[in-house]
Amino acid sequence: MKLRISLVRTSLAATVLSTLAACSTVIPESRSATVSTGLSGTVFVANKRGDSLSMIDLASGVETRRVDSCSNPHELAVSPDKSTVALACYGGTSVDLFAAETLKPVKSIDLGDNARPHGIVWHANGDLYATAEGRQSIFWIRRPLDDDPETFEFSTAKQGSHMLAVSPDGNHAWTTDLGSRTVTRIDLKTRRAPQSVAVGEEPEGIALSPDGQSLWVSARRSNEVYELDPQTLEVRKTIATGAFPLRLAIRPQGDVAVTSDLADGGLTVIDLETAKVLRQIAVSSPDEAETRLQVTIVWSQDGERIYVAETGTDTIAEIDFATGEVLRRLPTGKGGDGLAVLE
Repeated sequence: MKLRISLVRTSLAATVLSTLAACSTVIPESRSATVSTGLSGTVFVANKRGDSLSMIDLASGVETRRVDSCSNPHELAVSPDKSTVALACYGGTSVDLFAAETLKPVKSIDLGDNARPHGIVWHANGDLYATAEGRQSIFWIRRPLDDDPETFEFSTAKQGSHMLAVSPDGNHAWTTDLGSRTVTRIDLKTRRAPQSVAVGEEPEGIALSPDGQSLWVSARRSNEVYELDPQTLEVRKTIATGAFPLRLAIRPQGDVAVTSDLADGGLTVIDLETAKVLRQIAVSSPDEAETRLQVTIVWSQDGERIYVAETGTDTIAEIDFATGEVLRRLPTGKGGDGLAVLE
């Protein structure tokens, strides 16, 4: 199946939409086609075509609240204390913070002209890290909830610095640079010059193993995943995946990684110890892939479920990892993309 270029590059195109004032809206329960599951928790969703942020109750599958946000939000992250959601405003210049319980706006942290922040990590140390694709850089935001947080900018000097991983000790960050076809390592403490290496065609997905010993990258045009040495960026292993693996997420237990294969509507499950493909999970099908536009994937904390954003149909597929079964599809706002699960 061949996807139109305008569709497969959705994560690169910044949609120019008007910015709306933030105000909360309670979504009626009739929007949900699901029933109570016994689960608890919340899924937060960045709706990039709707310029909004949603929260979905996991027990019922109901979208309980939606607020207007900045233009074209893509990725988001939740604070370690679970109090706050950070939204990367890809259509603008800021990282915007919202109260997790109510989605009430907390503050906006501006990163400068043409920032276009995309990848975002709220680290266990309490600091925020974000890529600024328009500025070819990474930002380190210290104490983001303070009245006057500090920001530090680190140049990647590469085009399309898109997704982001940060080491457990906060000393290093890594980006995938779509336009330059590279992976870049940034030293956040000594400010040594960044190191970049070519990795596949259009590397996008990135994740660091929980022990910090392996960096995993998916290259969407190569249909491959690579294990890299995090410090030297040497490629240790190469694994073939499904078609167009534009995201990669490691299970919290650290045993497997899963890629989101947009062009065939599936997930590729990779054993991290052996670097072998264990199986494929069909979320939709190749015939449905262009319509659904599967993008972001996140795990539940217990590693039993995977949540898959289908931006074309405004849904999130909830997958049982053990069986590969699609348990239900949760409604989102327009173009639901960035996800975070709070349990």
